[in-house]
Amino acid sequence: MPTDPTSTLESLPRGPGGPGRDVTGPDPELLALPAPPRQERTVTVALMAVTAIAALWMAITLLGEARYALSPGHPVDVGELAPLRPTADLANRYVRATGLLGTRSAIRYGRAAEGDSFRLAPVAGNPGLWVEIRVPEGFEGPRFVPPSAFAGRLVPFGSAGIRHARLAAEVEEQTGTAVPDGAWLLIDGSSPRASRWAVALAALFLGFAGWNLFGIARVLHRVRDAKEA
Repeated sequence: MPTDPTSTLESLPRGPGGPGRDVTGPDPELLALPAPPRQERTVTVALMAVTAIAALWMAITLLGEARYALSPGHPVDVGELAPLRPTADLANRYVRATGLLGTRSAIRYGRAAEGDSFRLAPVAGNPGLWVEIRVPEGFEGPRFVPPSAFAGRLVPFGSAGIRHARLAAEVEEQTGTAVPDGAWLLIDGSSPRASRWAVALAALFLGFAGWNLFGIARVLHRVRDAKEA
């Protein structure tokens, strides 16, 4: 007599993997797998958290220059620098001005990967206002005459950004003169168009921080799922 295959299959326990698979008990193959490496996972999460914090910090330091890059490209004429006492409405603005630079407390410095050098000097008759000028490569020397007309970013010293974070300390180290509290800085030649790199770089750091935070959330979510299972 032929055997009825239907009756044979019905006599076996059923599960999602087909006949003969017990759905109520744990899968022995899964139980045989080694436990996930907890130490390596912790190190990975910690490294991603540090990276996300560092990226967020870099993005925050670039926000001022990014906002400046999105400001109007037409400079505000502020006239002579000697009598100028900048107010909050001029902070992080593109301005045009004239004036003479003092020689006392002026410093010269360079930046990595740039052939040009820079000079920082206070405005003659206005120690609360300083000007940074770029000196093209090959023009630096005793015969260099600083300009008397400027166009650039006007900003308080403390809000100038990461590239100018140590300028006040450099002045004190090189000349022994402290930059007055509340002093302002005019970065000659820094137009909004020339600062658009800050927008792209800030967006890159924000995206990198978000990617790391998303990765941390995925790792921790898998850990919770494993504990619940």
